[in-house]
Amino acid sequence: MAISSEKTTTTGPVSSKKGGLRTLPFIIANETFEKVASYGLLANMILYLLGDYHFKLTTGANILFLWNALSNFTPIIGAFLSDSVLGRFRVISIGTVTSLLGILVLLLTAVIRKARPPHCDLMPVEKCEPAKLGQRLLLYSSFALMSIGAGGIRPCSMAFGADQIDKPENRENERTLQTFFSWYYASTGISIMIAVTVIVYIQDKVGWAQGFGVSLGLMAFSTLMFFSGTSLYVKVKGNKNLFCGFAHVVSAAWKNRHLSLPPQNNFDGWYYHKGSKLVTPTDKLRFLNKACIIKNPSKDLNPEGIAKDPWSLSTVRQVEELKALLKVLPIWSTGIYIAASVSQQSFWINQATHMNTELFTRHFHIPAGSFSVFTLLSLTIWVALYDRLIIPLLSKRNRKRRGDQPQLRPGFTFKQRMAIGLAISCLATSVAAVVEKKRRKHALINGETMSAMWLVPQYSLVGLAEAFNAIGQIEFFYSQFPKSMASIAVALFTLGMGFGNLVGALILKIVDDGTKNYNGGNMSWLPDNPNQGRYDYYYWLLTLLGLVNLLYYFFVSWAYGSCEERKIWDEEEEEATEKVLKEEDLSKSKESAVFAA
Repeated sequence: MAISSEKTTTTGPVSSKKGGLRTLPFIIANETFEKVASYGLLANMILYLLGDYHFKLTTGANILFLWNALSNFTPIIGAFLSDSVLGRFRVISIGTVTSLLGILVLLLTAVIRKARPPHCDLMPVEKCEPAKLGQRLLLYSSFALMSIGAGGIRPCSMAFGADQIDKPENRENERTLQTFFSWYYASTGISIMIAVTVIVYIQDKVGWAQGFGVSLGLMAFSTLMFFSGTSLYVKVKGNKNLFCGFAHVVSAAWKNRHLSLPPQNNFDGWYYHKGSKLVTPTDKLRFLNKACIIKNPSKDLNPEGIAKDPWSLSTVRQVEELKALLKVLPIWSTGIYIAASVSQQSFWINQATHMNTELFTRHFHIPAGSFSVFTLLSLTIWVALYDRLIIPLLSKRNRKRRGDQPQLRPGFTFKQRMAIGLAISCLATSVAAVVEKKRRKHALINGETMSAMWLVPQYSLVGLAEAFNAIGQIEFFYSQFPKSMASIAVALFTLGMGFGNLVGALILKIVDDGTKNYNGGNMSWLPDNPNQGRYDYYYWLLTLLGLVNLLYYFFVSWAYGSCEERKIWDEEEEEATEKVLKEEDLSKSKESAVFAA
């Protein structure tokens, strides 16, 4: 009587012949080459804007900041489209082609002479002819296209890869997924490492047109690789009711706000799918439970048991999906500050320009912008050690202790990893403060330039912080959402990075304006010349804010409660998937019998 006859939508594979490990090279190559191309452009773009477009430093920095922020915000739109309408395959396809077009337009700005203002070596750049409106629009359009492309690729590639190997009937399914997540993130780190070294070197030593041309070639290869695997992919269809369902829940909860909640064991009082295990809502965020209360079955439901007005009555599953999203938001918000802290590395690059960048010999200098390679190295090395050494050792120890008893998952939990990452980020900024104080003393008192290799520890700590916090965040979100919301799990991380860029810019603005006359002059803590400022004070402030954020994380993590990795809706999807596979096996058996006959 209180049951919808509507079928539960499965997000499982549609064919046992599709998917599997054989599809992963196509998917990982797609995002890897996209990142090599885009990050290689971003790392050195400020020099292109200053030298070829005659922008002032602050103007060029603001352009790049907006580009980076936009590239982190568009993935949430891509996630919505993939999960609710188009599906992940179509969104990745659109994003791949759009990124290719964006890099092509950028290459045109370097190849076509009239696409840029006339060459000028005058200083300051204000004396040079500025870029015309049409020239700027062509440049901005390339940035916009690449950001749109990133919005299609970045939130969906990881979830699309998980679709190919997520097989609930496999006992090692969880372990396989964790390994995939770790190595996917490691491949991302390696791709960015190549971008900030090889691509930047080509741009500096050979030319902008050649550097952009290499990026275009890599993106074209990425596009070819992805579409080569089209016939092999598991293509999960978008659930068109997902995001409308969120609006339905809010509307129904508001309309029913004056109703009293029925007892939890009163199954006839709740509206749910036929055969669903989600027959009663959970106790958390109880105000949303009123969205699935059936007031009058004859008025609320049609003869098939389906709600007549979805804006007045939602299913229990719809309510729980919205709850899942709302419940993780406090923990998600703690990742915003770590992104803000990492975005301050432009000051570390400026420090490097005032230090001795020789490595082993005076004939070899590390470019200031390439020191971020140490962040990527530490991230990649830790992921490899954790997955291939630490986890196997812990598993072996657990087997010895527990014998044949059911074993707990070895290693750190998702929430533990996020906490460790936040703590290490605080350590990184405190180390940066100590190193800067020492560097400044050497420069002002001793008149010496300290070795830039002193910056390596703070860069490496940032890599460790990201390895713990970023991977922990993504796995946590993925484990707490139904598979129909998998792309949102990844997009939440990039959305946090986007807000982190904005928060970082806000902190910088407040500090720069608030410390203008710190030494009786007109300069703040953060002038262009670090010898004239107090970057170390700024780093200590970031450390303090990081500690406050860590305490906030402990509170919201405690408030969140138990982190169960298996949800009822996943059990439903597993059963639906197994049913599909059994039907396929039965069909194959019948075909074999026919051919045998």
